[in-house]
Amino acid sequence: MAMAQEARSLQLQGLKILHQKKMMTDLPQIQAVEGACEACLQGKQHKKPFPSGTSWRAKAVLELIHTDVCGPMRTPSHEQNRYFILFIDDYSRMTWVYFMREKSEVFKVFKKFKNLVEKQSGRSIKVLRSDRGKEYNNSEFDKFCEEEGIEHQTTVSYNPQQNGVSERKNRTVMEMTRSMLQEKHLPKAFWAEAVYTAVYLLNRCPTKAVQNMTPIEAWSGKKPSAKHLRVFGSICYTHSNREKAQVGGEDGEKGSSSATAHSQKATESTT
Repeated sequence: MAMAQEARSLQLQGLKILHQKKMMTDLPQIQAVEGACEACLQGKQHKKPFPSGTSWRAKAVLELIHTDVCGPMRTPSHEQNRYFILFIDDYSRMTWVYFMREKSEVFKVFKKFKNLVEKQSGRSIKVLRSDRGKEYNNSEFDKFCEEEGIEHQTTVSYNPQQNGVSERKNRTVMEMTRSMLQEKHLPKAFWAEAVYTAVYLLNRCPTKAVQNMTPIEAWSGKKPSAKHLRVFGSICYTHSNREKAQVGGEDGEKGSSSATAHSQKATESTT
């Protein structure tokens, strides 16, 4: 069952909720699985959970955006990235991820994210909440937020728990990433593909912060479908370009599915 295996690092109860409340289309019946997944147990070794933090919640999309940077990773990705940055909409809990080679790219990435979500939603970002890292706190970033009418809230020094939504999401994404790589025995260079897949799945899974719908439905108003989901790291074949195919040669190339495509009706493959 592709959905159950793809989301192995998510709790079974979450999958049951998706099915019972019809929060996702084309989702097969979920069967109970005995025993614990060894890769999941290894991937989820962490410290005590962060406190829930502030109780204030946004009442509409883009009223509050949480953000945090994770990295540097010891092993660069296939695109030579060592960091990723998350943006989380407080109202819907919809999450976006971008990959970077250096922390200095945060400002450029934030402008790209802002342009995307504001055009998609027809709304403007009101509040941005981050830690006090230099990548967020500099004259260029401050000036841009002031000109765009964005209130930039920062956490108290040495107290990252105040940015709890981002911290918890980062932790969950990294747990899922480690579990997926360990489950399929993939090289660490595939961490970016695993991170992207984790975020993609989390946007389509239930959360206590949003009632009776997934984050992507709360953001877009559309129920997600499970029809296209495939097991991360499984063997796949891509169809070769006919113009390049030689007579009598193979029509497909073998690879592994590494991430669910963001803007294409396909899955990426890495040979």
